[in-house]
Amino acid sequence: MITVSHLSKTYHNPDGSSLQVLKDVNCEINQGEVISIIGPSGTGKSTFLRALNLLDPPTGGSIIIDGEDILKKGYPIHKMRQKVGMVFQSFNLFDHMTVLENVIYAPCKIKKEPVEQAREEGLALLRKIGLAEKADVYPSSLSGGQKQRVAIARCLAMKPEVILFDEPTSALDPTMVGEVLSVIRQLAKEGMTMLIVTHEMKFARDVSTRIFFMNEGIIYEDGPAQQVFENPVHSATKAFVQRIRKEVFEINGPDYDFPGMETSIRQFCIKYNIADKCETALEAYQKMLKEVMHKYLPMTLRITHSELSNVTALDFMVECLESSPLRDPDVSPAFLEELGSLCKDVIEEPTSRGFRVKLIL
Repeated sequence: MITVSHLSKTYHNPDGSSLQVLKDVNCEINQGEVISIIGPSGTGKSTFLRALNLLDPPTGGSIIIDGEDILKKGYPIHKMRQKVGMVFQSFNLFDHMTVLENVIYAPCKIKKEPVEQAREEGLALLRKIGLAEKADVYPSSLSGGQKQRVAIARCLAMKPEVILFDEPTSALDPTMVGEVLSVIRQLAKEGMTMLIVTHEMKFARDVSTRIFFMNEGIIYEDGPAQQVFENPVHSATKAFVQRIRKEVFEINGPDYDFPGMETSIRQFCIKYNIADKCETALEAYQKMLKEVMHKYLPMTLRITHSELSNVTALDFMVECLESSPLRDPDVSPAFLEELGSLCKDVIEEPTSRGFRVKLIL
């Protein structure tokens, strides 16, 4: 349905400077695909969507929709926008119109549909999203989740071939996210072609046929959802999809600021909502340092937490070491048993730099 080739977008500032947001975007989008676009903030995800329907015209490249280059001079933009609908994060409903009036405005105004036909189809769409009883109320009386569902119905009323969702849940209270995602899931089951910019990783994994991971203005990785989430090609993709948070401490010797490090570990646990693991982390670190690792300074200690898998770990890494510190003859079986009971798992593995002991908390 859509072929994008060498798409670029550069913003030119009044002071003469410029910012290239999209560098060289290439992809093909087939009918019935559900593609989630993920990646760090500021990497061009929303700009890419806005470029696809010319809300933010690109500065280079081509976009072929149904065999026609929509960037060609003279192309009728209104023709493309009847095929490609968009749902924004901020709803953009008309406050002076009722819910049903919002839904039928474009079909009546642009497609010249008879009002009664548009009303009948509009009510059917409102029933589909569970808001038929709100047809005659104004948007001000709706919750954020309800407003977004109306925005989706308004988009569907134009019978688009493709729908672009620009972070459809980012402006919602967490309690309302589910109701919007359930509507999108239903559209996916019905075969609607969709591109979705989202930070909801579990949703993206569940609903998508493909994932675009965008980084530095390009599609850094493109593949089936299972492959991108479970076996990504690039380390940047892996770190992002697993939402791996980390804090690293380079312990150079016995005079290191251990109390300061312990405070940092506590703050890390609070920041990433794993306060229940804080005491275990500190106890495991203190035992390892006292019983084993004091002999292997300098070393690197790292605490990590994956938001996707909810796995928290302490890594003890010693450079140029060829075997596990836990295999030292001075390490008692009683200590190893105690460490095993404290942690969910103990992993001992060589690295390119040395040897690492990882405690899964």
